[in-house]
Amino acid sequence: MVLYSHSGVFNVVDPKAELDTSIPASYACAMEVRLTPDQEAFVRQAIESGRLHRAEDAVEEALSLWEERERKRAEFLATIEVAEASLARGEGRVITEQSMRELAEEVKQRGRARLVAEQSRR
Repeated sequence: MVLYSHSGVFNVVDPKAELDTSIPASYACAMEVRLTPDQEAFVRQAIESGRLHRAEDAVEEALSLWEERERKRAEFLATIEVAEASLARGEGRVITEQSMRELAEEVKQRGRARLVAEQSRR
């Protein structure tokens, strides 16, 4: 199974069939996507089960998932850049056994203060 894209529209082509080369312009911007036999079987199974209607749906879904993953990756990398800039400005904490004990104590104190405040409101 081969998927061809022309202007973002995917077409399934039987690899044994011959392409109409009398219209070369129609294939000038084509993108060929070849599936492995396992991928092809996976797509066929999805179509047979009703999960997908066409092989093109598999490509669209795969690209959509890839786009989402890349969006999340970009957000994560941006977060790392912000953290690195914060560290460069000296805003970070050195993590040691002692600093972790101190942080745990700070968290406990804040939690206790919050409990007291909540109990006093009742």
